[in-house]
Formats: sequence, C-alpha cells, structure tokens
Amino acid sequence: MIQRTEWEGFKGTLWRGEINVRDFIQHNYTPFNGDKSFLTCPTDATARLWDELQKLQKEERAKGGVLDMDTDVVSSLTSHGPGYIGADGKTLEKIVGLQTDKPLKRAFMPYGGIKMAEEACEMYGYTPSPELHRIFTDYHKTHNQGVFDVYTPEIKAARKNKIITGLPDTYGRGRIVGDYRRIALYGIDYLIEQKKHDFDNIGGNGEMTEDVVRLREEVADQIKALHGMKEMAAVYGFDISGPAKNAQEAFQWLYFGYLAAIKTQNGAAMSVGRISTFLDIYIERDMKSGSLSEHEAQELVDHIVMKFRMVKFARIKSYNELFSGDPVWATLEVGGLGQDGRSMVTKNDYRFLHTLENMGPAPEPNLTVLYSSRLPENFKEYAGYISVTTSSIQYENDDVMRPIWGDDYSICCCVSATETGKEMQFFGARANLAKCLLYAINGGVDGITGIQVGPAYAPVTSEYLDYDDLVAKYSKMMGWLAGVYVNTLNLIHYMHDKYYYEAAEMALIDTDVRRTFATGIAGFSHVVDSLSAVKYAKVKVIRGENGLAKDFEIEGDFPRYGNDDDRADDIAVWLLRTFLEKIKEHPTYRNSEPTTSILTITSNVVYGKATGALPDGRKAGEPLSPGANPSYGAEKNGLLASLNSVAKVPYEYALDGISNTQTISPGALGHDDGERSRKLAAILDGYFDQGAHHLNVNVFGVDKLKDAMEHPEKPEYANFTIRVSGYAVKFISLTREQQLDVISRSSHEVL
Repeated sequence: MIQRTEWEGFKGTLWRGEINVRDFIQHNYTPFNGDKSFLTCPTDATARLWDELQKLQKEERAKGGVLDMDTDVVSSLTSHGPGYIGADGKTLEKIVGLQTDKPLKRAFMPYGGIKMAEEACEMYGYTPSPELHRIFTDYHKTHNQGVFDVYTPEIKAARKNKIITGLPDTYGRGRIVGDYRRIALYGIDYLIEQKKHDFDNIGGNGEMTEDVVRLREEVADQIKALHGMKEMAAVYGFDISGPAKNAQEAFQWLYFGYLAAIKTQNGAAMSVGRISTFLDIYIERDMKSGSLSEHEAQELVDHIVMKFRMVKFARIKSYNELFSGDPVWATLEVGGLGQDGRSMVTKNDYRFLHTLENMGPAPEPNLTVLYSSRLPENFKEYAGYISVTTSSIQYENDDVMRPIWGDDYSICCCVSATETGKEMQFFGARANLAKCLLYAINGGVDGITGIQVGPAYAPVTSEYLDYDDLVAKYSKMMGWLAGVYVNTLNLIHYMHDKYYYEAAEMALIDTDVRRTFATGIAGFSHVVDSLSAVKYAKVKVIRGENGLAKDFEIEGDFPRYGNDDDRADDIAVWLLRTFLEKIKEHPTYRNSEPTTSILTITSNVVYGKATGALPDGRKAGEPLSPGANPSYGAEKNGLLASLNSVAKVPYEYALDGISNTQTISPGALGHDDGERSRKLAAILDGYFDQGAHHLNVNVFGVDKLKDAMEHPEKPEYANFTIRVSGYAVKFISLTREQQLDVISRSSHEVL
C-alpha cells in the first residue's frame, strides 16, 4: 500500500494500492443535508474576470460568432504558450489554462479533416495555412478522408438523403470522458507507471494479432499523452507529476486533464464528468485545517466553471445547422446517491449550481442534477429554484442509471451515461425513423429527391393505409436502415481510432475498457402518432404524379402520444424496442455493446426539412418534434399527462438516453420563486419515481422568447439561456428558424 504525504487525512486503503477514484470518494466525502445559507457572493477577482470575459463574448457576437482563430499552428498539448483572461488574468485566475494563447481564440484542428478545418476558417474570413493544407493533403491522411475513402454507394445515398445524419464523419466523435480526477489524486508519474505496466502485459502469450498490435500502439500513444500533459502544465509553472497537495491544486490538476482533452480533440461532446463530490473532499480537508475559507472555495468553483464556459471549437456550417448555438456539452454532474444509499450531495454541489447566480445563466458547463426523490429536500428545492430562475440545468434519473452504471458514472454528452474511467462510447448520431416510415410506404424511394435509396420493397398501393400491412413493411424497412446505420458507424469509428485517436482522454481511462455503441432516433413521436392514426382512424394516401405519397388525409380522431393514453404510448414502446432489436442484429466495431437514444439536439429542424408529410398530419418540411417529446400540438391534457407518457418509455431499451424537454409557464408553478421551486421538486419526484430518464426544464413564457428573438440587443438577453433537446444554449445564438421552432413548442400553462 502506497503512502503519500499529499494523502494525509484521507481514509481508505484500496484506492491507495490501485487506481480507484470511486473507492477514494466513498471513504472520504461528507454528505450535506443543510440549505443554501452558507453560499457566498463572488469575490472581487471573480467579478473582474467575469466582466472581462463578458466583454470578449460581446465582441465575439459582434464579429459574427468567432472572436479569433488560429490558422498556422496545429493544436496539440504544447502547441501554444500560456494564455490568460485579460492583462490581470495571471494574478487573478485561481485556475489557469486556455485552449490556445488567447481567450476565446479557436484552435486549428485538422486531424478530423483538413477540408473541415479550412472551411471553418474561411467561413469567418480567415485564410488557412497553405503549408498545413499540403501536409494534411499530401503527407498525413485525416479521419474524414479515411471515412469517405471506404464509404459504399449505399451509405453515401443514405447520408445524402438524410435518412441518417449528424454522423461524426466530419468532426471528432466526442463522448469520451477521461477520469480527470486521477491526475489530482495520483499525479501523472503514477499514471504513467501504471500504463507502462499495462503495456508490458499486452500480448502476454507472444502472438502479435491485429488486436494486440493495435492496443499496444494505443497505450504507447496514451503514455506519450501523459508526458505531454506534464509539459503542458509546466508552461503555466506547475509540476503535476505528483498528487495534488490541497484543494486549489486538485482543481488545477484536474482541469489540466480536461484541458489536454480539448486541446487535442474537437468532439461533439467534450464532457467534464463527475467531479463535484471529489473536489469537495479536498475543500473539506483544507477548511478543517483552516487554510481555506468558504469565499475561497466558491472562488475555485467559479473560476473552473468560467474556464468551462470558455471552451470553443471551430465548426463548419453543416455542423452548426445540426447543433445550433455553438454547444460543447461540457457536461458536469451534481447530486446522486451512493450504492450504500447515502446521498452524494455535498456543499460543492450547491457551489456549482450557485455559479449560475454568481455569474449568471450560461449553457456551459451542461449542469446536470442526478436526481432521486431520496435526495435531501433542501437540495431538491435549491435545484428547483435554479431551474425557475435560470432555466440552465437538466435532470437525469439516478435511480434508473445507478443500477446499471454504478454510483460513479458520468454523463458523456447530453443524456448518456458511462462509468467514469472504466468505459467509453462510440457516438453515432441519428436515424430518421419518420423518413423510414415514408420509405416503407414508397418502396424505398425518397419522397423529397425521388431517388431509390432503400431497397425496392413492395410499396403501399392501396388508397387507405392498413395498419398490419404498414407495420410489416415498416419493420422490414427498419431492418434495412439498422444495417446501413451500423455499417456506417463501424467504418467511421475504425477510421477515427486510426487517424484521430483520443490518446489524452483514453490515458485517463482503464486500458481494459468497456465500449458501448451509441445509435439514435429522430422523428419518434411522429412515427408513433402516424401508426396510431392508421390504427384508430382512417388515413388516405395522396399521391403525386410520380406515384409517391406526398400527403395524407386523416378521417376521424386518434390517440396521440403525450396524453397518458396507453393506446398511443404502447406503440411508442413497441417502436423503441423494435428498432433496438434490429440494431442488435448486426456486429458492432470492437465488440461494443449497442445502445440507442431518443435525442435530436437541434437537428430536428434539419431533419424536418428533409422529411415529407407524415400520416399524423405533420406537413412536409416542418421541424420534427425534438427527442422523446410529443409532437407539436399533441399534448391536450397538461404537463403531467405529457410526462406520464414519456415516463412509460423504458430506459432499458434506450440506455443512451431519452431526452424530454418541457417549458412551463411560471404561473403554472405558483406565485413566487419559493412556491415554484417546491412545486417543481414535487413534479420531479413523481416523474422520476415512475422510472422516467431525463427532463430539461424551462420556466418562462412564450412572450419572453418572442421579445428576445425580435430584440436580441437588449442587455437582459445577452445570456438568456434555454434548455433544448438535451442541452442548454443562449437563445440569441440560435438561428431564427430554430428560434421559431422553440417558440412553436408547447408551453404548459397548467399542470
């Protein structure tokens, strides 16, 4: 068992002899059942830094969304010198480190694709380096080039016609959460030592199979990345070779790990992970010794959150259309229960939520409450209060995730869980099941482009849709789509591992890693309502001159998903289960475990444009309803009925997540913030006790959205944050089209 002076005062033995952060936390954290009265206002340093950063953010918006970009230096762990926030940043910042040498300056990251990196530069008026173009075209193959070299005509057609889209073939895949806490607890040198031990034992039988050779190369790259982290920290004057000695070092060491990730990867989701309770252990020890005050503790939290708010990547136009508002998904969790039943809420969980008061609302980090009705009442009410006043946090059901992922999981994007330091996820975007339904009706022909994309199965030729016939054809078409989808992702992830491997993140994950294979669904509620319409009403097909279905006429009424009606909700369960079963029929890359999600981010607008009219009454080109939300206008029985419908969708069929976003008028929750907070907590208790997985909560009226859209220059809207499907965004950063989509969603006036 190792003894270190940096660990003085810490309890437990197992974590001292092996890398086991979870064991360290369970032996040392201090549950907190009190209220928010201990929280403090921002320090002078925080106020000055935040004021400087807001000025830079305003300048960034004025310049069209990008303040500055690097065009001549390829981002790496040591590619840039030290950077600080403003002239006084070096003395004011308690947590240091930027992605580049200037705040909000975006890095040049060509390993995902040189064309993409150059397009992002040119889109904002910057000229990329001709020399880097030559290097990454003539001498170094990129992930994007590798993917498109091996795509089949069938995959290209499915991609082009947007029956699958949002694929991570033109950007870093993301959704890999390094266990950044390991650097603080153990120091880099010990982590290098352990990885070298793993390396020496890979291929112990002496046979150099493909899997053995690949893993040896990957671990060698991980060891190089760990050495690079030490060099990166040294640029800022820190030696992270050993464990952190106090709270400030624990914050700083941990942040250096995250900084290594965002310097080397531009993935769609670069999550922070479950760090709050871990860091609280160091704060509590320092407070007991008298070396840290509450003001100083809050300052550490405010400053690290400020850094998470500053994360920026250079994105291309098509990416911004899918994932609008410049999101990073730097997801950070608070709350949850331990396997032993103890609450894992600490004072630090309050501090992280309190940053939304000290520095105002913000989309990043994507603050997520791991919710259980058994959490302390004071904490539930405080989280509710933050929702009511900022609309900046989301909730996920710890009681359904903990039995599967344990009590030390992180949310690796918006809603997907992975066991921290033990597993990684292959991210996979979405399949448009609403469009697939139209393919079933039209015999695999795309109704928008007229191209034969799917197999030429027999189309529906009758005047009215027959439920049994349609379900049979749809199931067959879903089977084709699942196969193309899995094949596409297998190609992408093979090439990503080969040309854009996440060495810095994987260096902070166990070598014997568990891999999950994420797929996703778009158009969920529209398929449910369409099938319900065919089953319980009469749906007439309106065909165009080419014989393809172009519209539908509905005769009679039918139950809609979102009203707590089992007739519709049972179809929702069938749809999810059937799609997942068809995904599981196909082999996945590196024997990863297939999962799926009902999540669309803001791509529901892009998907809708590419999707024709549907049998549920939705017209061609209109946005699809986001995530697992009921279709626009479908909810007729209030918020609770809507929540009850979504809660029936089993998490076990969608372990990648079930996103539900709801907007509630303040008046529906009560007359003041206190009453609203308590009532929201009661709603969350009831919703999650049914087994529901996720809820985004917005508390504002539609009039505020409309005013913000028409008058984005008003100061009160500069940081006006809303929850969309799975994440938060500054409302004025959305395109007008997406703002109108948000405005058109149901805003519940009654419960």
